[in-house]
Amino acid sequence: MKGYRALLVIWFCWLPVLAEESAVALWDLEVVAILPHEPDAFTQGLLLHDGYLYESTGLYDKSSLRKLDPETGEVVNRLALDPAYFGEGLERVGNRLIQLTWREGLALVYDLDTLSLVQAHQYGGEGWGLCFDGEALWMSDGSATLFRRDPVDFSLQASVIVMREGWPLGRLNDLACVDDYIYANVWKENRIVRIDKHSGRVDADIDATSLLALSGRPADPEAVLNGIAHDPKRDEFYLTGKLWPKMFRVRFVPAAR
Repeated sequence: MKGYRALLVIWFCWLPVLAEESAVALWDLEVVAILPHEPDAFTQGLLLHDGYLYESTGLYDKSSLRKLDPETGEVVNRLALDPAYFGEGLERVGNRLIQLTWREGLALVYDLDTLSLVQAHQYGGEGWGLCFDGEALWMSDGSATLFRRDPVDFSLQASVIVMREGWPLGRLNDLACVDDYIYANVWKENRIVRIDKHSGRVDADIDATSLLALSGRPADPEAVLNGIAHDPKRDEFYLTGKLWPKMFRVRFVPAAR
């Protein structure tokens, strides 16, 4: 009986610590700029490099790889994918762009300057989001698992399960790697989560509901928030959605509540 009481005492002493470790910070968006975005873009992946945005768009027979002027929304270069491919997450490694496909099991590798296809890697399962942390690629497949992959040959190195307050968090979509964190869209939700890439723990929720009224999105259930690119010079993010005619440059700020 004494041993049981001692265990109860230890457990209750640890409860505040566990609660603190599992607490998720709540953040809001501060909109810095509202920018034009091609309304036919079913956005699946987004990244910023050298003053341009690179975008992967989806849908069979409509998927593409695009280079955009972020200020005007003008598409300065576009490559149509094979009609049998559904474009997904996109990332840059050196002078190469890597674009996932949804169910085709191919990571398509392009020359950054010409957008010409130079290589392809095979993988199992679905492809959703992709980001590069400077050492490894991180990939989502719609589940609660993030996969760490080699940036050269795309081989699987490790995986981590994403947990939010003790529960697995699935439907992770487009990704952005920033320092020790991965920011992820959650499919069909108006929020972005910040994930510790080492532990998989979600430590912040960013509420993006305020963008919906500004987005001009069509009355289409698939026209959801998706597409996140980090601007390290400004420490800001570009956000948009599937079929949205607007894109946003935003800052993430602690919620005033």
